[in-house]
Amino acid sequence: MSAKYNHWHKSRHSDPNGDCVEVAKGSGGTIGVRDSKAGTPDIVLELSRTEWAHLLTRLRNV
Repeated sequence: MSAKYNHWHKSRHSDPNGDCVEVAKGSGGTIGVRDSKAGTPDIVLELSRTEWAHLLTRLRNV
């Protein structure tokens, strides 16, 4: 993980049991995405702001 991530936010669509997708801004301008079910907070998908915008656009159009 190259960027440091702080202030993780849970998805509004999270399961009531706490399993969720979390998102945070990175110190290098990237966006980090992690799955709380993964068992470790060290596994983070890093996206550029452009990649993040494309992902959100695709998800909203599904």
